[in-house]
Amino acid sequence: MAFFIENLDNYIEKWRNLQEASSTFSYFQSQECFEFYSSLYFMRPFAYGVEENGELKAVIVGYVTYDKNPAKQFLTRRAVINAGPMLADDVSEKALALLLSETQKRLKKQAIYIETRNFFDYSAYKPVFERAGFKYEKHLNFKVDTTTIDIVDANVSKNIKRDVKTSVRDGAVIVEKPSPEQVSQYYDLLSDLYKTKVKTPLFPKEFFTKLADFPSTHYLLVDFNGKIIGGTVCVGFGGKMYEWFVCGEDRLIKHVFPSLLATYSALRYCAENGFSVFDMMGAGKPDEDYGVRDFKARFGGKLVEEGRFVHIAHPLLYKIGKWGVKLLKKI
Repeated sequence: MAFFIENLDNYIEKWRNLQEASSTFSYFQSQECFEFYSSLYFMRPFAYGVEENGELKAVIVGYVTYDKNPAKQFLTRRAVINAGPMLADDVSEKALALLLSETQKRLKKQAIYIETRNFFDYSAYKPVFERAGFKYEKHLNFKVDTTTIDIVDANVSKNIKRDVKTSVRDGAVIVEKPSPEQVSQYYDLLSDLYKTKVKTPLFPKEFFTKLADFPSTHYLLVDFNGKIIGGTVCVGFGGKMYEWFVCGEDRLIKHVFPSLLATYSALRYCAENGFSVFDMMGAGKPDEDYGVRDFKARFGGKLVEEGRFVHIAHPLLYKIGKWGVKLLKKI
């Protein structure tokens, strides 16, 4: 059994073979995603994997957040593993346990906690995670069947169809290949949303401008009279599309609903281009009210509870960080 760290050149073929065979493969465990993370100054990417009998059996790809302010970095640093680990269907408990323990060791000095944001059902591996010091937390998500346009339209609510129709009728246009200036306008909208409503940090603009250069990225922005008023940013890989960010000035123009139009257009794009599943990347905790969940529910997806695994490396700093986030949201 062997372990590797960021030694990608020696594992490209094995990594590709695991991608093709794994039922827990996503864009976020791909080499492309790792390369994207590596292009950003405010992320410290990592890629870890484990072999058995000469075959790669599990891979974890993620990033540690980085802030130029030393004090802020010390108090907010966290390791995020979007989608969860990519596992061979016959991975042994021993191999997964090794991967998790080595991940903890290598990230302990870099991050206050490690979080896997699961997009698959890892219930069969829950005991392995728990023995390795990961706590399971419930978290919801919506997955939409986009096999065909007929299925998309059958599942979407009548109100959405009406609002999409009026949006297009009154002049809203979808932009699939936005210019740098249009991406910048979109970022300004998203940044304002995070500052005023979400009240959690948003990646710098460079995240969105560089993401546009990668082949798996799909921008669907909403233009109205030459101005971007909303849109969605998705990444598509292996027949699945993931909606990373969505926003819109839905109350600015009468009869125009950019958030709805953007997400609906993404669903149709999936159906027309061979993406059979549209993953909405989270719908909050089941015991908490969450307006975003209400928005996402309108598109007819299946509500799933695949949760998150969290390993707290530094409990005191973790408590301070959670207190800071709650305080920020109250301001």
